[in-house]
Amino acid sequence: MSDEYEMSYALPESVEGLLQRGRGLGAVRALRDPQGSAVFVYDGIRRDWRWDQTDERSLYLARLVRDLDLPPMPIVGQLAADEEACLRACEVLELLGLAGSGDAKEGLRAYVRKGEHWVRVLESLSAGWPPEWWEDLGDVARARIGAEAELPWVSEPWTRFGIEVQSRPFVPRPSLAGLRTAELLALLADTRTEGATKVDALRALNGREPAEGLIPLVPSLGTSDGRRPLPLLRRAVESLGPLAVPAAHGWAQEDRPWLALLGADVLADHPGPEAARYLGIKSATLQRFEEATGKLPGRPVSLGYLQLLTLTCTQAGRTTPACIPQAIAQPVISLPTTLQ
Repeated sequence: MSDEYEMSYALPESVEGLLQRGRGLGAVRALRDPQGSAVFVYDGIRRDWRWDQTDERSLYLARLVRDLDLPPMPIVGQLAADEEACLRACEVLELLGLAGSGDAKEGLRAYVRKGEHWVRVLESLSAGWPPEWWEDLGDVARARIGAEAELPWVSEPWTRFGIEVQSRPFVPRPSLAGLRTAELLALLADTRTEGATKVDALRALNGREPAEGLIPLVPSLGTSDGRRPLPLLRRAVESLGPLAVPAAHGWAQEDRPWLALLGADVLADHPGPEAARYLGIKSATLQRFEEATGKLPGRPVSLGYLQLLTLTCTQAGRTTPACIPQAIAQPVISLPTTLQ
């Protein structure tokens, strides 16, 4: 956690405190009062409330901005802050851009043209966005790079732009954008393909229609030490949508933590009968939830919310499906006492 402005956590049962701690219950309660919760969401991007770097918050915060229908321009304004705050805002805006926010996308592109920390931002965009969203910024990069104190250390996107990087000879990597999807999948399946080339193949796939052929390759696309997925793999899997749900059941039971987490996230992001059964939620309970809310539980927090309702109904000695409509009508914090 940053000590900026002598930061201290709000009460753990408050919406502010829950959001500071990155809790799913905070997202549930924020959805009930989007306008009142907006200041806490923006503050979670402006200031770093994490205890350490293993706590990844950008996706959590981007979903809050999207689900609460908050304007992204205050986050765009944060790009002008110090480097750490700028990069926190960049990570959230990248995800919002991928989710369809034109303001987020153009805000980041404009920052590359004039912003102070543009080098780190452009490197981040090249890792997370389809090439066609940032390749046209090559002229900007070539014009600005001469004013930097040192050459960049990473190769992408600089070698693509013909800009030299440190500690390695200048060898431009050919773009894989011209390869067919089947050829990209073949590169990913080949154990002889270098990791950097596989990342380039994933980048090319991320700019296309979802490739179902990627699904059986996912378990093999970890880093050489087996500790994490290759960069861009998660976004490639997210683009598959519900197509990945059947395979995600097996991933979620894997011994490799990164693959188990990826499988669990797929199931949570695509709630439905299959994911609900995996989480121990019966079909009748899911049906009653859908009827009571008037729609499928499509938000990322909904299945977790439904699990909470199911547990609460059981603790109150009530039949779960029949209990759901009453449980939904109660504030989350009062659920254990109002169903007695």
